[in-house]
This record gives sequence, C-alpha cells and structure tokens, in this order.
Amino acid sequence: MTQFTKTMDSPVGALTLIANEAGLSAVLWQNDDPKRVRVGDLVAAPEHPVLIQAERELSEYFAGKLASFSVPLDATGTPFQKKAWAALLTIPYGETRSYGALARQLGNPKASRAVGAANGRNPLSIIVPCHRAIGADGALTGFAGGLDAKRYLLALEAGNTSARGTALNHAC
Repeated sequence: MTQFTKTMDSPVGALTLIANEAGLSAVLWQNDDPKRVRVGDLVAAPEHPVLIQAERELSEYFAGKLASFSVPLDATGTPFQKKAWAALLTIPYGETRSYGALARQLGNPKASRAVGAANGRNPLSIIVPCHRAIGADGALTGFAGGLDAKRYLLALEAGNTSARGTALNHAC
C-alpha cells in the first residue's frame, strides 16, 4: 500500500506525517528511531487530504484551540498494541493516567509494562496521546519525542499559556 508524507513545523520540532488512503498512519518525531515505527516507501504528497487535515488539526492543537482530533486513523500494530492505543484515546485532554491504570482498564492489571511497551510503539504521537501516560508515582517516563516534548504537551493541555508561546529549543 502506498504511503504519503509531508513534514510540518511545530513547537516540538519538525513532525513527519504519514498517511495512506484509509487515514493517518504515523506522526513521527524529527529524530525518531527508525526501528520504533517501521514505514515502507513514502511518496511526498503535501496536498494529500488526510495530511492536510492532520496538519491543520495539529496546528490548532498547538495553538490551544483543539482538544480532540477527528482525522481518520489507520495505525498498524498487534491486537494488544491497538487495544493499548485505544485506551490512550480515552484519557481526556489535560489529564494523565498511569500505565497501571491503563492495564487495569484493559482487564489485565499486571500488564503495565506491556502497556508501556505498546505505548513506545505508538505510531500516532500526539494524536493518540501517549504523552498522557505516566508512571505510577506521577513521574514522566520515556517518550519517543523526549521528556521535554512530553512536558511541553502536558503543560499545553493544562492551559499553561507560556507553553503555547514557547517552542522547545532543541530538536526532539
């Protein structure tokens, strides 16, 4: 299946948007590990309607004007990963959940590490809000975009207006 791509600037660095005909399949970080989310051949398509919608919605999100996304999604993953990603989508804007709470939500309270591993493979960063998953003690834990980006996104969602006006000073 052909995948289409475009890059957009954001306060957390350049983001690579990838879509197919069914929907958005990835939002990758500027310095993303190529092994984290595997993508095949990509065709530059800055006018692809799904990519245009994703860029518009992400821009509105970063401006503090959008709390939930409506762009169609088409992520590839295992059945467990897809369940874990669906659980992330239930975390309300501006809130967080521990990996343990997400595991309990999935009906397997001992699966917090597996939920963390699935989140680490989330191909739809920001849109499927893995930045809202935190450690049991409230600590910010690993994040593909880096902990500075995670802090930024959580501050943005908490209504911290200084987060909206401040871009990160380094590539994520």
